[in-house]
Amino acid sequence: MVRTSTRRSPASPLDDQADAAHERLAALELENHKLRRINAALIERIETGASGRDAAYAAFQHSVELAEQVRERTDALNQAMAELKASNKLLSDARLRAETAHQHLIDAIESISDAFVLYDIEQRIVLFNKRFRTLWSRSGVRIASGMRLAEVRRLVERSGLVAEEHRGKGNEPTVYRLNSCRWMQVSERPTREGGLVVLYTDITEVKVSETMRREQALAQKSRLLQRAVDNLSQGVAMVGAEGALELWNRRFLELSGLAPIEAHRPFEEVMAESELKLLTPLTLDDDGHPLEEVEQRLFDGRMLEIRTHPLPTGGYVNTFTDITERYRHAEALRESERWIRLITDHVPALIAYVSADLTYEFTNKVYEQWYRWPSDGMLGQGLREIHTGEHWQQLEPYIERALSGESVSFEMAEHNHAGQQRYMLRSYVPNRLGSGEVAGIFVLIQDITDRRRTAEALHQAYQNLEQRVRERTAELTSLNEQLLCEIDERTHVEARLREAKREAELANLSKTKFLAAVSHDLLQPLNAARLFTSALLDRDAGQSGGLIRNISNSLEDVENLLGTLVDISKLDAGVIRPDITSFAVSELLENLAMEFRQLSGTQGLALDFVASSALVRSDIQLLARILRNLLTNAIRYTSHGRILLGCRRRRQSLSIEVWDSGMGIAEDKLEEIFHEFKRGDSAQPYQDRGLGLGLAIVEKIARMLGHRIQVSSRLGHGSRFSVEVPLARRASRVRSETATSELLVERLQGARVWVLDNDTAICAGMRTLLEGWGCLVVTALSESDLARQVDNFHAEADMIIADYHLDNGHTGIDVVTTVNARRATPLPALMITANYSNELKQQVRELGHMLMHKPVRPMKLKTAMCHILEKGQG
Repeated sequence: MVRTSTRRSPASPLDDQADAAHERLAALELENHKLRRINAALIERIETGASGRDAAYAAFQHSVELAEQVRERTDALNQAMAELKASNKLLSDARLRAETAHQHLIDAIESISDAFVLYDIEQRIVLFNKRFRTLWSRSGVRIASGMRLAEVRRLVERSGLVAEEHRGKGNEPTVYRLNSCRWMQVSERPTREGGLVVLYTDITEVKVSETMRREQALAQKSRLLQRAVDNLSQGVAMVGAEGALELWNRRFLELSGLAPIEAHRPFEEVMAESELKLLTPLTLDDDGHPLEEVEQRLFDGRMLEIRTHPLPTGGYVNTFTDITERYRHAEALRESERWIRLITDHVPALIAYVSADLTYEFTNKVYEQWYRWPSDGMLGQGLREIHTGEHWQQLEPYIERALSGESVSFEMAEHNHAGQQRYMLRSYVPNRLGSGEVAGIFVLIQDITDRRRTAEALHQAYQNLEQRVRERTAELTSLNEQLLCEIDERTHVEARLREAKREAELANLSKTKFLAAVSHDLLQPLNAARLFTSALLDRDAGQSGGLIRNISNSLEDVENLLGTLVDISKLDAGVIRPDITSFAVSELLENLAMEFRQLSGTQGLALDFVASSALVRSDIQLLARILRNLLTNAIRYTSHGRILLGCRRRRQSLSIEVWDSGMGIAEDKLEEIFHEFKRGDSAQPYQDRGLGLGLAIVEKIARMLGHRIQVSSRLGHGSRFSVEVPLARRASRVRSETATSELLVERLQGARVWVLDNDTAICAGMRTLLEGWGCLVVTALSESDLARQVDNFHAEADMIIADYHLDNGHTGIDVVTTVNARRATPLPALMITANYSNELKQQVRELGHMLMHKPVRPMKLKTAMCHILEKGQG
C-alpha cells in the first residue's frame, strides 16, 4: 500500500546556526569542567601544603586569579548558555513554522481533486497525496517515498494499471484509460530546483459527456439521414461490409412487400422473405460478367428496376425504382410503333424518316427491300452511306432545301437492285419543332415508272398517230383520270388505314364503355324483381313457395348472365380496379366451401375442403369471383366423384387450388379454354354449359390482380386449376361473425329505416322486403320527397339506405351529407350502387358509410343492416 511521506526537506540556514551553537556550548562546558578540576586541585594543595607565607600568598594570589578566570569563564559560559537558549528558542520557533508550513503543504496537496506526486532533482518521490495512492489500490503495488520515476513507470507497465494511452500533440497532456475504465489526464511541470511535479486529473466525466455529445450528434445525423432517405421516391437499402442491412427506407419495405424489420440482419436473409431477387456487386450474369441492374415484374403486375452500387469502404447500396409507368409507356410506344410499321409496310411506297444529321431513324419494309438492306439494318446508317457518288450529288440540293424548312417534291431516275431503271417521285417534308427548328425529314418515294412510261407512250403515239390521238382523246383523258385517281388513292392509303384503325378502336372502346356504363340500368329492374321475390319467399312458404323460388332462381340466372357480360365489358373498359388488402384466406374459403357444398350436393358430388390459416394480399371480392368461377366449372364438368378446395404454401405465395374428378381437358385445349365463348363438353347431356365466359373472366381478373393462373388436366381423370396469391404478414381485415337469417330478422325488428331511390319499383321492393323483416320503412324518390315525409330530416330514425345515382346529377352521398348536417346525431348510411370504382369505395370509406353493389342479395343486406345497427348502438 502507498503511504503519505513525512520526510523533511533539505537543511535550512536556521538548522546550521543551531548546530554551531550546540558545538560551542559543548566546548565551553568541557573547558569549564577542566578549570573546576584545576581549581579544586590547587585549593587542596594549598590546604595540605607546608610551604611558607610567601608561597601561601602566591598560591592564594594564584587561586584568586584562577577564581577570577573561572568567574570570567563562567560568565562567558552563562552568556553562551543564554545565547544558546535564545538560539534554541529561535530554532524551535523556526522548526514549528517549518512543520506548520509542511503540514499546510500536505493538507493543500491532499485537498486538491487531482492525484499529486513530487519528485526531487534525482527523480525520487518526495511527496504524494492519497489520491495518487488510490490509483494503485487495485494493482497490489506498494508506492513509497524515495522510489524513482523510472521504477514507477515499470510498475505501471507490469501491473496493467493503464489499459490505453493517448499521447498529446505538442504541449498537450497525455491521456490514459485505466483498467478500471476511468480516464486520467497527466500533466508534468518542472520545479526550480530541477525536480518534477506530476498531476493526475480524473477526466472520466468529461470523456463521458464528450462521448454522449458525439453519440447525440451522430444520432441526430442518423435521424436526418433516415428522414432524407425516407423522403426518396426510390427504395434504398444500404448493406455493410459484413453483409448486414444497416439502413433502409419505407419505400424499400413497400416495394419489397416486407413488414418492418430489425437492423443488422443479413441482407440475404431479408431478401429471402420478399419476392425480389438478391442483387449484390458480386452477382454475375449468364456470361460471368458483373450484373449491376435487373428488372423484375412483381405478382401484382408492377415492374421494378433494381440497381446495386458498391461503396468504397466496403458494402453496397441497392436502389429499387418503380418503373411500371415507364415500362407501360415503353410498351405503348412499342405497340404504337408496331401498328405504324404494320400500316407502312403494306403501303406501296418507300417511307423513311431521317434526323437532322441525316441518320435513318425509321424505314418501312418496302424501303429496305428496294435498297436490299436487312430488316432494321438501315437504322442508324447515314443517308450518304446509302446514296453514294453521283446519286448523292443529285439528292443533296433537295435535302439542303428540306433541312432549311422547305417541302420538296421532284422526279429522278434510279436503278433498282436488279439493275432496271425506275422513275421515282421523291417528297421531302421537314419535321418542324415548336421553335421552328427542323428536327428531321419525312421521306416519301413512289415508283411512277408505269405512269411515266404511259405518258411517254402517249406522247410517242401523239407524235406518230396524231389523228388517232384526236379520235380517242376522250378515252385517253378518261384513262389518265383513272390513273391519277389511282395514284391519289395510293397516296391516301396510309391516311385511310390510320383513320380506319382509329375508328375501329373508338368503336370498340365506345362499346365497352357503353356496356360498363349501362350496368346500372341493366341491373336496376333485376334488383327490384329480386327484392320482390325475396319478400314473397319470406312471406309465402306454402304451395306457391316452389314457384316463387323457381322465379327467384330464374332471376338469379338472368342476373348472373347480365353480370357476366357486364363484368367482361367493365374489365375491357378498365372500369374495375382492384382494392388490394391483407386478409385471412379462411375468411373467403370457408364461405365458398359452405356455399358450394350445398350446390355440389344437389349434383351428387362431394366437396372436400382443406382449411388454411394463411394471410394473403389481394382484392377479396375479385379473388372470390375467380374461385367461384373455378368451382362452378368443376361442378359443371364433373358427373361423379368429388371436388377438392385447398391451398399449398409456396416460398412467398399461396396456391389456392380447385381439383375435380371430371372429364378432363385435352392438352391442346388448355390455352383455348381461357378465350371468350369457348366451352367444353358438358359432363351431363342436359346440363347448362354456360356461355364460355367464366374462365375468360378468371384470366382477365387474374391478369389485373397480378396473380398467376395454372391448369393441368388428364382426359378422363379430372383437372386442377390454381391461382397463386402473394402471402401477407398481418391481416388488415377483421373477420365478421356469421349469423342465421332468423337471428338477423330478430335484430331488425322495429328498426326505423329511410330508403332513398329514384326508381319507384326499387322503393316498392325495398319497402315490401324490409317490412317483412319487421322494419318501419319510409321510402322517397328524391331529397325533397324525403324531407317532406320526415319533418325536414328531424324525425326519429336508425339508418338510411340510399342509391348512389339519383336524378339531376345528385348522388346519395350528397343527400346523406345534407341529412346529417340538419340532425343533432348523424344517421349511419348504407350506399347501394353499380359503380365498382376504387375512387367511390375510398370516398365512402372515408365518410364512414357502408357500400354495397347491385344486385343486392337479401342475405347480405340483412347482415349489413344488422352490422350498422349494432355499431350505432355500441
